[in-house]
Amino acid sequence: MFTDQVKIHLKAGKGGDGLVSFRHEKYIPYGGPFGGDGGDGGDIIFEADPGRTTLLDLRYNRKIIAEPGGKGKNKRMHGANGEDKIVKVPLGTIVRRAETGQIVADLTEAGQQAVVAKGGKGGRGNCHFKSSRNTAPKYAEDGKPGDEFDAQIELRVLADVGLVGFPSVGKSTMLDAVSRARPEIGDYPFTTIHPNVGVVETGDGRSFIMADLPGLIEGASEGKGLGHQFLKHIERCRVIVHVIDMGGEEGRDPVEDYRIINDELKDYHLRLLDRPQVVVANKMDEEKAQENLKRFREAYPDVEVFETTAIIHEGLDPVLRRAADLLATTPAFPIEGTEENQEGVVYTFEEKKKEVVIEEVEPGVWQLSGPRIERNFNISKLNTEEDYYLFANRMRYLGIDNLLREAGVKDGDTVRIENFEFEFVE
Repeated sequence: MFTDQVKIHLKAGKGGDGLVSFRHEKYIPYGGPFGGDGGDGGDIIFEADPGRTTLLDLRYNRKIIAEPGGKGKNKRMHGANGEDKIVKVPLGTIVRRAETGQIVADLTEAGQQAVVAKGGKGGRGNCHFKSSRNTAPKYAEDGKPGDEFDAQIELRVLADVGLVGFPSVGKSTMLDAVSRARPEIGDYPFTTIHPNVGVVETGDGRSFIMADLPGLIEGASEGKGLGHQFLKHIERCRVIVHVIDMGGEEGRDPVEDYRIINDELKDYHLRLLDRPQVVVANKMDEEKAQENLKRFREAYPDVEVFETTAIIHEGLDPVLRRAADLLATTPAFPIEGTEENQEGVVYTFEEKKKEVVIEEVEPGVWQLSGPRIERNFNISKLNTEEDYYLFANRMRYLGIDNLLREAGVKDGDTVRIENFEFEFVE
């Protein structure tokens, strides 16, 4: 089963907690701190595998979780790092954050790897907190959580040349004739319902990858028919081979078909029409083919047309040579949803959430929340006076005290963090 889009949940490994431990040594308080650091959590890594052609594996494995880091150990020993989780996907796979649409990874080369979810850093053991004022610290850092988010995984066929046109114009027949790909061929619309890919070699020894893409219909750019499922695969192609049924055996008008297909490419994405096209007049053995070709050339006098009869392998080599010539001079196009600077580096943009949110829920009572607070507040760790001291210092270091003052919090006001109340003292 061909699957080119799936939504999954990614959770990188949490960092291991640091350890509170003391060694036994005479004349040293508690023997001196001896707790080790926690290990780092495992990353989730996507790897491009040329042997895969579909995202079917991910369809039945919707949650991917990396191993957490081990806790710190006695004698300042470091906890074990969590094992990375490697997920193999086909070439041409794009990983996005489902919430924002930000592109996290675009895998286009065999063996290419990308860290899509970073594991959390391990917490420091109590040996790091020894000072002249506190020679026996009884606290250690918690491990940081790893990245966790829903991801949209998309496969966009990695091909140099894409065959486009209405259903049943002969695209699959052409791919079958010029490569070892064996697409399904039939005399009914939408025989091809997913892309087929084959390696094509010209008569002069040049080669490239060609994709037979599902047939377009009018309104495809608005989602009709296979709609966006089809059009997104063209974004990878540098050259488009536009196949037209010049015989008109399905009762279609080749002149009108050419206009409709180009309109759909234009409406979906402006950059699709920037790709050079090779126009192929197929089924030239039909009775009305010559008459229709004459009308086509009158309507589009500047368009170069190649006459073929794909079913008997006639006229195909000039088409392949022309496509190879265009590939030699056509650069790669950036994928949808990105912008490209002059140096060719692709950037993506993500709206960043506010790190700290301060709200006055009632007079003199303030609610403190946000990602930064969630990462640094753990009520289960507030057990001793030292824990409170460490928490207060951390809030001051992160600038939370100043943010509270700027929001209007006054001496004696109550500050809530996850249903836990503190008194604000100047």
